[in-house]
Amino acid sequence: MSTETRTAAPSHTDAPVRLSETAAREIKNIIQQQELDPAKIRLRVGVKGGGCSGFSYLLDLTESQKDTDEAFEQHGITIICDPKSLIYLSGVNIDFKDEIMGRGFVFNNPNATSTCGCGSSFSA
Repeated sequence: MSTETRTAAPSHTDAPVRLSETAAREIKNIIQQQELDPAKIRLRVGVKGGGCSGFSYLLDLTESQKDTDEAFEQHGITIICDPKSLIYLSGVNIDFKDEIMGRGFVFNNPNATSTCGCGSSFSA
């Protein structure tokens, strides 16, 4: 666990980015498949300019964490997010869907004023 977490034991509802148990399970599967060290891996969540609606979501498994990153843990996953992305992601719920029409991570973002059809970009 990172020494830079927001609190010693944050509640899942207090975290600015919420990860469902299903999403956490899929992330753990990916970490295992890629033979990464789960003790060192962080899930970087962020946004970047671009995409069909203005901003694109970013999910990345990384060992590096910046001093300015916010960090918090949910379901055994340490999530990190840079302060600029957090402006657009505060309150977001990340889930994982595995359905007939496709599988992938799904973002439910209360800050998005519109989203694209594929769900991977938004405007705020």
